[in-house]
Amino acid sequence: MRVDLLSREYPPEVYGGAGVHMEYLARELRRLADVRVRCFGAAREEAGVSAHRVPGGLETANAALQVLGVDLEMAAACEGADVVHSHTWYANFAGHVAKLLYGTPHVVTTHSLEPLRPWKAEQLGGGYAVSSWAERTALASADAVIAVSEGMRKDVLSAYPEIAPERVSVIHNGIDTVEYTPDHDTAVLRKHGIDPHRPYVIFVGRITRQKGLAHLLRAARSLDPAAQLVLCAGAPDTPEIAAEIKGLVEGLERDGVFWISEMLPKPEVIQLLTHAAVFVCPSVYEPMGIVNLEAMACETAVVATATGGIPEVVADGETGLLVPISAKADGEPHDPDFFAADLAERVNALLGDPARAAALGAAGRARAVSHFSWARIAERTLELYAALM
Repeated sequence: MRVDLLSREYPPEVYGGAGVHMEYLARELRRLADVRVRCFGAAREEAGVSAHRVPGGLETANAALQVLGVDLEMAAACEGADVVHSHTWYANFAGHVAKLLYGTPHVVTTHSLEPLRPWKAEQLGGGYAVSSWAERTALASADAVIAVSEGMRKDVLSAYPEIAPERVSVIHNGIDTVEYTPDHDTAVLRKHGIDPHRPYVIFVGRITRQKGLAHLLRAARSLDPAAQLVLCAGAPDTPEIAAEIKGLVEGLERDGVFWISEMLPKPEVIQLLTHAAVFVCPSVYEPMGIVNLEAMACETAVVATATGGIPEVVADGETGLLVPISAKADGEPHDPDFFAADLAERVNALLGDPARAAALGAAGRARAVSHFSWARIAERTLELYAALM
């Protein structure tokens, strides 16, 4: 069986969970099928991987139009595939066009949904209407839709009621617990000036409304002053949110704040996660949240928002602590101050009880190992492909 995986992201150009998913899904599926990866960006040296750039004439067009231009080139390259499998709206249109052109079954994995990310209008302007149209068109006609969590499945059926429920399956994201394993060296901490003898709270994610970094920074005003704060945060969506985060960081009246804006190699992130007292995921929208699994695999206790698929990953009181959120239509909390206070209270509870944090971290790794194997995820995905033949 030849499977063409379509995505904007693929290593080394990875900036979010969809790119991480693609890396490991492709690796495991290659053991079971003939896999071709088609992605955006610079040429890749990896066998079976083709990268596509924005076509000439669209270099200065709206970003959404550039995406559609790349999608058409990707669709043309899918001739001969038995299945095309697209990830995120950036590649969904490519899969849809390949289905129309060649009659190839089209599978879509939903890592997020455009209707639930209204802040993207800040980035794309009118292009947000284009991205929303591309996503809806592709999902509505896809032969199968994979949701990365039960919460994501509910969102798909709510946002797109025209999709028959039997066409939407849940296959969770996974984690490589051989690669993501505790690293007790401290060279990376020393490199960034972090005191290994002083507890710290860590955030890892993009600077976007979705990831809720602003809420964590407001909560940080109430965190135990003995704790350090490490922010692995870059790639801001807009200049406005970049300026907002910069102002919040500068306004923190505490020492031991480290903002690492560059994309770190995985081994460095693993070491930083390992030594953290608490990993915090303050997202206001998170269909699954692979980063929580990464922290858990490193035996780090997690404090995360009880939204989307996060409660399916972080077992409240067993592998971490969940923070309830009363959200508006755009996902933002009705009362941001109350949410920030709740966030701070749970983080402080673990900072003040290192033994409990360690126990949650150990349980988190055990859960990651037992429940989220990429090999099993690939097997279930191939079973879904076969059912469409």
